[in-house]
Amino acid sequence: MGENNQLIKAKPVKIALVLYDDMLATSLSLPVEMLRAGESMALKQDKNNATLAIQMVAENLDTVSTRAIIRLRPEADVDQAILPDFAFIPSLWRNPRPLITKHPKLIAWLNRIWHQGSTLIGGGTGVCFMAESGLLDHHPATTHWHYVKQFQRNYPQVDLKPDFFITQSERIYCAASLNALADIIVHLIEQIYGRNIAQQVQLNFSHEIRKPYEEQRYLEGGVDRHPDELIAQIQFWMKNNLSSTTTLSEIADQFGISPRSFTRRFKMATGVRATEHWQDLRIEAAKDLLASTNLSIQEISYHVGYQDQGHLTRLFKKTLNLTPKDYRAMVRKKLFSQS
Repeated sequence: MGENNQLIKAKPVKIALVLYDDMLATSLSLPVEMLRAGESMALKQDKNNATLAIQMVAENLDTVSTRAIIRLRPEADVDQAILPDFAFIPSLWRNPRPLITKHPKLIAWLNRIWHQGSTLIGGGTGVCFMAESGLLDHHPATTHWHYVKQFQRNYPQVDLKPDFFITQSERIYCAASLNALADIIVHLIEQIYGRNIAQQVQLNFSHEIRKPYEEQRYLEGGVDRHPDELIAQIQFWMKNNLSSTTTLSEIADQFGISPRSFTRRFKMATGVRATEHWQDLRIEAAKDLLASTNLSIQEISYHVGYQDQGHLTRLFKKTLNLTPKDYRAMVRKKLFSQS
């Protein structure tokens, strides 16, 4: 029975790429290239992983002209389009208002597919299409810095967060820049194919040091805003005591809670086990130290709470498919090379 289950092919992940005139082509070409890279890596790892079904969708079937002098032909209009799992809404050049007024059916379609379960990802001024649909009313959003004041005037019901490059609200993501969009795509690849594949894609497309997605976004109702104040205190302690060799049982005792209750409450509050959370914090800290200091691998191991350098190396190989030494060489080549 187990073998038969392993042979079941995962359902295709349906992707819609929204098209309209004057869109920035990179707002859609980047998601496609990164998602296809994730798909290729995942299928190489397991041929039963999900494939991607990608469709270009527009108000009608007229050819679309982009700012890159690339002309794109939609594969379906909004009446014929598949119900996507994810829909990407590209950024525009300059004021989006004139174009928005020409796309009432597209705006209504975005509203409809979201209510039917689709996840929407808007880039830059493309976020205005979601705002126009009403989906962002009383929810956080961000947009390109150049359009912030106009956005606030046009959509006063939206909780605009101009200081954040990424916002996330239910099944709606907003990106203020192309780099922020790339970070969202890595996050989505992790949801589809897992962390290992997502990290491989990120390393192939962007070698420089980047903050984890969770540290960049404004998450409605999130950002460690779970109701368990004790677990939040423990998370804060962990983040500020990465070099500690204190065991989780000792941490529980320190905060006056039994190890069993600690384990249960941590997973319930955060969605991950305490061991995974602390390990992730330590790996991120090690990555920062490898990129920004000349400390030896052994010294970095001590700094993040591992007495054995080999332990850190094994964790890096497991999560990044790289040794700490290789990771340092890679990011420093990107950061410090002279061209």
